[in-house]
This record gives sequence, structure tokens and C-alpha cells, in this order.
Amino acid sequence: MNCARYVALGLLLGACASANAEVEKLGIPCETGICLYWWPKLPALEGWHREHEASLQAGSNALAPDGFDFSNAEVVIYARAIYKPRMPDIKSLDAFIEDDKRQFLATDKNIVISKALPLRTADGQLLRALTFFPKSHGNWELLAYGEEGDFYLVFALSSRSADAYRQSQHSFESLVTQYRAKPSEDPDKFKEGKGPGHP
Repeated sequence: MNCARYVALGLLLGACASANAEVEKLGIPCETGICLYWWPKLPALEGWHREHEASLQAGSNALAPDGFDFSNAEVVIYARAIYKPRMPDIKSLDAFIEDDKRQFLATDKNIVISKALPLRTADGQLLRALTFFPKSHGNWELLAYGEEGDFYLVFALSSRSADAYRQSQHSFESLVTQYRAKPSEDPDKFKEGKGPGHP
């Protein structure tokens, strides 16, 4: 999945730059000391669960359908928070999206990128959405882009087949429209492996 492009022993370091942001910041010991990771905090999604190890490996909040893991699922969802100071040459969300498109095309020149209907979060932020479809073989992806304080946000649905993409699109859109930058009333609404269908 393309999320590979882009913690726990996990020491919870607290919220990042924006005081009200629902971006989780985590750190774990690594070869260089403490490695920091951040991603959007996601609401519970029925029929899906969080994949902890995949989240660490990809640096994103990774979800897989119940009964599968991130490596063998036909379709997955992930969310990334990219710290703006780490991309000093990118000055706007538009520039960030264009850079992401260039990276996709560098990976697969035959990919077809199209505008999709924007998605509105629970806070009212309108996220720009794009589809990345293969002409023959490859992943079917829907990405929604936004901003939150010092972060660019990316929410992604990635599928190995068109059928699985269509079957999961509603779940993905439901997840994005439930996301909010301000803390929800229930801060423990989404715990790893504790979404609906998990003990």
C-alpha cells in the first residue's frame, strides 16, 4: 500500500502544536534516541480495528477490516499527520497536494488522478479529495487532504481491487466525516483493538 511512502513501549508525549488538535504524538526508543511519530486520532469505525504494528511501521494511524490485518487485507484505511516544518519547501496545502501527486506519478506513470467530491469533517473543515486509480493493475485509492495547526492531514482508503474499494468507500467517508480537530467528549472513544466487534 502507498502508506509505506510516507509508538507503545510508546511514551505518550501529549498533543502536538495545536492545543485542541486531535493529533496524537508518540515516541519510542530507537537507534538515534527517541523517534517521534504522529497521526490523527480517529473515531471508532464499525467493522474495523487499529493495527498497532502497522501504524508504527508506516508512521500512520492504520486500520484494517475485522478478521484481517494490514498486510493481508484487500482494503485498508490510514491517516497521516505531516509536520509542516519538516517540509520547509511546501508553503501551502495546494503545494502539498501537488507534491503528493508527483510522488504517486513517480511510482506509477499510468495512474489516473481525478478530483472526487470533497469531504466535510465533524468540525466543518472541507477536505479536498482525489482518487488515484490504476489503468490496469495496482491500488485503487481515495485520499482526502486538510490542515490542522502545524500539520497537513491525509486520510486514505487503499484497495487492491475496484470491488473492495467500492464496498469500503462508505466506511471511509463515514470515518472522515466523524473526525474532529477539537477533542471529543469521550477521549477514549477509539482505543487500539477496542472498536466495535472487539472485546
